[in-house]
Amino acid sequence: MPGIDESRQFVPLRIAVLTVSDTRALAEDRSGSTLAERIEKSGHALAARAIVTDVAEKIRTQLKAWIADPAVDVVIITGGTGFTGRDVTPEAIEPLFEQRMDGFATLFLIVSHAKIGTSAIQTRATAGVAGATYIFCLPGSPGACRDAWDEILVHQLDYRYRPCNFVEIMPRLDEHLRRPKAQGATV
Repeated sequence: MPGIDESRQFVPLRIAVLTVSDTRALAEDRSGSTLAERIEKSGHALAARAIVTDVAEKIRTQLKAWIADPAVDVVIITGGTGFTGRDVTPEAIEPLFEQRMDGFATLFLIVSHAKIGTSAIQTRATAGVAGATYIFCLPGSPGACRDAWDEILVHQLDYRYRPCNFVEIMPRLDEHLRRPKAQGATV
C-alpha cells in the first residue's frame, strides 16, 4: 500500500510559487497563498513567490530564472491554464520542458473530476522537468491548488512516500547533462 515510511527522514525542498494573473496582487492572491501555506505546513521552504501578468514572455522569464537558481528545487505555477485568449501559461512553459510529466495532468484530471465533475475538462494543467527542476502548472483557483497539493504533490514531494516519489530521483534529473558523449557519437 502507498504511504509514508516513517523509517525514512523527511527531506525539505525549496519550492517557488508563481501566480499568473492580470488582476491579482499579492494581497489578493488566494491561490498562491493556499500553496505557500501548504508548502510551509508540510515542512518545505517557500523559496520564492511572485506574480506576473498573463504574458508568455514574462512567465517564461520568471520560470527560467528559477530553473537556473540552485536554491529552487520545484516551481508551482497557478493560473493561465484555461481556454480564454489570455490563458497562455502552458504555451509559455512547455517549450522549456526537457521532459513532460503527462501522468501529472492525468492524475490531476482524475482528482478534479471527483471534486467538480465534468467541469474538470476545462483545465490544461501540465507538468515537466527542466534544468533538474520540477515544474507543476495548476489552474488559478484556490480549490484546484488545494486539491493538487493535498492529493498529489504533498505525497510526491515527500521523500518518505512509498513506493516511490520525486525526491528520491532528484539527484539523477540532470545526469544526461553530466554524462560524457558516447565514443563515436557524431552529435
